[in-house]
Amino acid sequence: MNFQRVDLNAWERGKLFQFYIQRMRVVMSLTVDVDVTPLVKYARQNGLRFYPCMIWVVSKVVNAHDHFKYSWDPEGHLIRWDSISPSYAVFDKNDEQCTKLVTPFCEDLWEFHARFLRDQETYRDVRGIVDHQPPNFFDVSCLPWVHYRHFDVHVFDEGTFLAPVVTWGKYELQQGRLIMPLTMNIHHAVADGFHLSRFFTEVQEQINTFSED
Repeated sequence: MNFQRVDLNAWERGKLFQFYIQRMRVVMSLTVDVDVTPLVKYARQNGLRFYPCMIWVVSKVVNAHDHFKYSWDPEGHLIRWDSISPSYAVFDKNDEQCTKLVTPFCEDLWEFHARFLRDQETYRDVRGIVDHQPPNFFDVSCLPWVHYRHFDVHVFDEGTFLAPVVTWGKYELQQGRLIMPLTMNIHHAVADGFHLSRFFTEVQEQINTFSED
């Protein structure tokens, strides 16, 4: 959990950050349809689960950019994590309750997938938030029951939550391709529309690296 404190006077985004934190606390939300056909096929052919594979994809893109890794230390100083991990929900269809936990991100999909399965087994009887979750996290959720057009998560704190909130819905067959809505919420203090848009572009590029053969 290594991080660096940010010197607002030296940071090129310092003045913009202060404006959006002190005078206009804005969270941007955008939903884009992504083609998950290659990832779904790869998961099925290799006996992997789509959910952790998709978590890995968005985690990889999030960790590739500093704009998505800002937070606060206990003294209230702005910091930038070296890496952040997904905090996600596992839904139990029997009791319709969720377990919220963090699986540490790693660059290898297969290792992350194995960690996901181990964590799910470890906490299968836990409901709610698993204790002792690390502070370097971003939020992930999934609505696999509906293909939506827009989804917005309101974080009711003081308007200072800086990590991304990523959500996706049900993928559906459209003209021979599996199309899925993907949403990101991000504080305008740390990112602009350019960075938000690049997230979706790079998620699609990462998905496209999986062979459909």
